[in-house]
Amino acid sequence: MRQRAWFPIAVLAVGLFAINVVARLVIRFGFHDNDTAEDRATIIMFAIIGLTLAVWTFVDAQRRRPSGWLPTVGFGALGGLLLTVLIGPFVSGGQPFRDGAGDFFVQVWLYGGFAIVGTVLGYWVAMVLGRDYRSRSLKAFSEQRKAKPRRVVRR
Repeated sequence: MRQRAWFPIAVLAVGLFAINVVARLVIRFGFHDNDTAEDRATIIMFAIIGLTLAVWTFVDAQRRRPSGWLPTVGFGALGGLLLTVLIGPFVSGGQPFRDGAGDFFVQVWLYGGFAIVGTVLGYWVAMVLGRDYRSRSLKAFSEQRKAKPRRVVRR
């Protein structure tokens, strides 16, 4: 089952949704009537989501080329976003459009922004450290070229 293409996508989406559920439960039971604390907890939740995507991207960028890990991260983040904005409000005793479309789309934009920034940061850190797939491939190629003696062509 782990070999299926959808498995890492589902794991990432459920993991991101779990972060949202924990944040919503903390807000619901700990800071129900405090708007400032709710806003801070929401921003912390989005930051943790971005950090999770950064770590996932950093690890995945070392093993596969971007055409392999980018769809996984993209669809996983999209799945997490859909679960967060459509099912998440029911965890905290609300509904997705209870506060209006403006609040719904603000949550979508925040989630998307933190997800993109987290993914880009994870990939940049892998590139800067020379641990991404391309840098490692180029390093292996240059070491291989140095190890082989030059062939003399006789005519």
